[in-house]
Amino acid sequence: MSDRTSAPSTQPLLQPVQLGALKLPNRVVMAPMTRSRADNEELAPTALHATYYAQRAGAGLIISEGTWVSTDAIGFINVPGIYTDAQTAGWTKVTEAVHSAGGRIISQIGHVGAVSHPDHLGGRLPAGPSAINPQEMSFTPDGPKDTVTPRALTAADIATTIDTYRQAAANALRAGFDGLEIHAQASHLVAQFLNPRLNQRTDAYGGSSEKRAQFLFDVVDAVSSVWGSDRIGVKLSPYWRREPAFTADAEMLTDYDLLLKRLSDTDLAYLHLVGPEPDTGTDDTFTAFTRYRAHYRGAVIANLGFTQASGNELLERQLAEAVSFGAPFIANPDLVDRFTHGHPLAAGNRDTYYAGDAAGYTDYPAVTGSY
Repeated sequence: MSDRTSAPSTQPLLQPVQLGALKLPNRVVMAPMTRSRADNEELAPTALHATYYAQRAGAGLIISEGTWVSTDAIGFINVPGIYTDAQTAGWTKVTEAVHSAGGRIISQIGHVGAVSHPDHLGGRLPAGPSAINPQEMSFTPDGPKDTVTPRALTAADIATTIDTYRQAAANALRAGFDGLEIHAQASHLVAQFLNPRLNQRTDAYGGSSEKRAQFLFDVVDAVSSVWGSDRIGVKLSPYWRREPAFTADAEMLTDYDLLLKRLSDTDLAYLHLVGPEPDTGTDDTFTAFTRYRAHYRGAVIANLGFTQASGNELLERQLAEAVSFGAPFIANPDLVDRFTHGHPLAAGNRDTYYAGDAAGYTDYPAVTGSY
């Protein structure tokens, strides 16, 4: 094990920071990553999950894999939920293990909406903002399948769905998490509401940029009734591209500019913002985060493809308060130590990212020996 009592490095990534009520000893955040290890009927975390997260407790903050707020939210195999007592009990063991190892962990909660599939839902149609097929792929127990045309959520359905977020937030609090992150990125339900191609409602939840964002704000209000807003984050991906529904065009990016301005008034702990894919030909990463900074005055966790060097540079430019790392944490449970002492990073086995048991999950070693 490394000596965490050594003098702090001058690297920005290794400096402490406070995000709302969350006090972090460093700015290296473990990003939420689906790993599909909840291979049980209850979709509950197991002792393996507790080991996995505790191994990575050196992170300034761990954000859990995205967890389902209800059975209707399910859209991927072997992903845990946080809507039952059994699931909550499993997460309690995870948070206890992380805290015992000196770490901090928050729960990411979410719902896939229209990108689910009847195979996940006992044959029922998934539901989305409008009855429009997102033309995505759903990973079902029988393999990848094309999405179908969903049913449109009724006003009563929306109220019920928002309440499932509130209950999931209560379960996360009961499980001992240090905070909560709302999954609002990629092609999932909140992003579907924000998207004019998939949200063609004419009620309070559609018809304008402000109304398309109302679902997100109602979810924020619901979970804030359980947690203080200073322990809540929201993860957004304005540059997400998945044709034909998700295109980061000028109109969509302008909508997100307006959303970030409105979120500045919510006193959240942070926004977790995803930059553009490196090979999309869009604005480069620093330009994107400069744009975010112009519209959101709160704390930002930056995500997508950062290295130690680029993460430090982003922080030096004061374009974010922390940086989240996904894949590097898979094969490097001691990522912060490696950044601290200049050790090379191990490579992960992609074949075990979304399947398997301990292999490729908890069997990656930390660097051994004295520093």
